[in-house]
Amino acid sequence: MNVDETELPGLGVRKDFITASGRRIGVVELREGETELFVSTWDDPDTCQASIPLTADEAAALGNLLGGQHIAMRLAEAHKEIPGIVTRQFSITADSPFQNQPMGKAQIRTRSGVSIVAIMREGEVVPSPAPDVVLHTGDLLVAVGTQEGLDSAAAILRNG
Repeated sequence: MNVDETELPGLGVRKDFITASGRRIGVVELREGETELFVSTWDDPDTCQASIPLTADEAAALGNLLGGQHIAMRLAEAHKEIPGIVTRQFSITADSPFQNQPMGKAQIRTRSGVSIVAIMREGEVVPSPAPDVVLHTGDLLVAVGTQEGLDSAAAILRNG
């Protein structure tokens, strides 16, 4: 995938690529620290159809969602030959009892048999996170286990 980067004098930097369907999608990183997500029209990749301003938290959340999805898809592909193994993503919400707590406090592996294999945080991947990694609102946990174990892990992260 070829990502184009274009200086926008006085504004910032545009980073984008053309999808297989011919649409241009990308972000403009403005000098003031703001980010705008944009999508081109179908018939002209240089004409903007939609532009969505994102706060820093929203941009980080979107990066986590997209990055986490990529990791989850690769893990699901790797585990498709193993019956009963499923990959799922969990978001740490503001009302999670484990927000701002070390991941080990949740005892996910002990209580559900599920392994947290990565955390997506602000567009970065924390692979094989240790129990002392502190969970933050917006973190996306990538987990592997049985369907029952993943349901249990979701309940633990939601309710304690």
